Amino acid sequence: MSKAPNISADYVSSGLFRLDGKVAIVTGGASGMGEAMVHALAQSGATVVIADFDLDAAKATAESVADRDYTLHTAQVDVADKASVDALIASVVEAHGHIDVLVNSAGIAGRFPAEDFPEDAYDRIIAVNLKGSFLMAQAVGRQMIAQGDGGSIINMASIGAFNAYPQASAYLQSKGGVLQLTRSLALEWFDHGIRVNALAPTIYATSMMAKGAKKTTVTQDFIDARQLIDRMGEPHEMAGAAVFLASRAAKMVTGHTLAVDAGYLAV
Repeated sequence: MSKAPNISADYVSSGLFRLDGKVAIVTGGASGMGEAMVHALAQSGATVVIADFDLDAAKATAESVADRDYTLHTAQVDVADKASVDALIASVVEAHGHIDVLVNSAGIAGRFPAEDFPEDAYDRIIAVNLKGSFLMAQAVGRQMIAQGDGGSIINMASIGAFNAYPQASAYLQSKGGVLQLTRSLALEWFDHGIRVNALAPTIYATSMMAKGAKKTTVTQDFIDARQLIDRMGEPHEMAGAAVFLASRAAKMVTGHTLAVDAGYLAV
């Protein structure tokens, strides 16, 4: 009979999923899945900065926790603009001293037939979803390397990084790129103790999904045909996966894309 693993009581009791003392940045954290991950990380003990293009929305999210036992911080950023990203990182380090977790949740979508896809819409989707994820990871990775303590970077991919669906060519390209970005950064930075992973959600009930549904309907039949769990996800149902990847419970996980997809990719 094999012996039970030698795991110290202190290691377990201190909480594998706790993030006390960690500083986390969540881009796109003012709404949707980003907002849900903001709350989950803060409830796990992290100091969380909501970095969003819409500063008023970020402040509203921060003010919404006045009756809770944690405080949220806010900052404005355009993730597709290097100067804006660099200014954000400098301000977070000045205010909090270090950065330990990045969640690249900022993202946009656009639904058009491929033959009619507007160039300006295409450029903005690629700029925010792919270039923005790189610029944020680059700046935070540079800071983590300087700190010398490692860290966790979590990118937002999609089931669309694996399977295609109509009228989303730019979005699908951007998310496929995020998957490869995750792998490449994990490979380059593993010897600095920086873990880089991605989350791949299915269809979740967010404002971005609702806007897209006005142009192409997501029906229950669509979900039934593709998911084992036959409903849309709620944003908070994504948050636990982010806490896991940010925490020491995932110390052996890097270069991985975790599908939180209701079984979509299994069908």
